[in-house]
Amino acid sequence: MSREPVPKNNNETTSNGDTVYHHDEAENLPGHSHHDDEVLSEANLKSYWRANVKVLITLLSAWAFVSFVCGIILGDWLDQFYLGGFPLGFWFTQQGAMLCFVVIIFIYHFWMLRIERAHGVDDDSVNHDQPSPQSPQKREA
Repeated sequence: MSREPVPKNNNETTSNGDTVYHHDEAENLPGHSHHDDEVLSEANLKSYWRANVKVLITLLSAWAFVSFVCGIILGDWLDQFYLGGFPLGFWFTQQGAMLCFVVIIFIYHFWMLRIERAHGVDDDSVNHDQPSPQSPQKREA
């Protein structure tokens, strides 16, 4: 039983009919942050998404290689090698793939953290008084 928010008189409506809620008037939003007055430049936004797509393609390729190539396609060939007393193909299928997936999650986290800091879209509260060369511009009132 969800209730639609009732727009107030000073909210804006977009061309497709969606209501734009201002931060102070909407319900259940987090408090103000240092990002509220920031706007990313178009070039910085494109650079951020290009880096984001690069991360996704790289890590999804690693996932596909580990799960399909090492676990299924090369499984029989890898069985000639042993790791911990078990054939390597069996090891990749049973445990190696899961361990690689966990490693991919950590790589994704730290890689994205670095990209977000470089493009000024991170949520850290450290060193925001000194903007980086690529940091977003302040929105003018």
